[in-house]
Amino acid sequence: MKRFLLILLFLTLPLIVTGQSEVYELRVYEMQFGKSASILHNYIENALIPALNRQGVNHVGAFEEVGDAMPKKIYLLLTYQNMQHFQEIAMSLEKDEQFTEDAKSYTMTSPEDIPFKRVASSLIGSAQGFPNLVKPADDSELFELRIYESYHEDALRRKVKMFNDSEFDIFEETGLHMVFFGPNISGDQMPCLTYLLALKEMIPGRNLARIPSGNAL
Repeated sequence: MKRFLLILLFLTLPLIVTGQSEVYELRVYEMQFGKSASILHNYIENALIPALNRQGVNHVGAFEEVGDAMPKKIYLLLTYQNMQHFQEIAMSLEKDEQFTEDAKSYTMTSPEDIPFKRVASSLIGSAQGFPNLVKPADDSELFELRIYESYHEDALRRKVKMFNDSEFDIFEETGLHMVFFGPNISGDQMPCLTYLLALKEMIPGRNLARIPSGNAL
């Protein structure tokens, strides 16, 4: 299982529990050495998130990887009501004139100045036992992203069933607060499941460095 510790850059995650299954998109920006991330930060904060909010995507989180690994990665989490909503949003953004205007400084950036090498995107469907994203506590300072790769589809089904049957309560009782959970619909690590935990502080024993709060956007 792969684990990544993240620090919050900016987040808009209102708590809305509907009992309906959701679809999550996880974008991972692999940054390039020696290039400022401000272009990407400004685009996400001032163009993309406001446009998504206007289109009804209110659960959006942006995170930066913690630790010594270089180059750094930036993670963007988007929450959709369902697959149809995901498809509708992609089309709506193309027609959003305000988004087009707000994103100009990003879209007109020369290839030499783009701060990331590539963007990977995965779609994740929420699980029956954890159908909706849950807003993390206001004092959550760190987030741990866990990606559990299975050796075949049936192993993944059994792993998800184990969580649905009992493990969500166990995580909560031990202070590991789940933000979202679900098996991946698509991506480059199939079959797998992905979930995000909210932490108030560094867990003892983690071999990961913490980014000072002053480095958060």
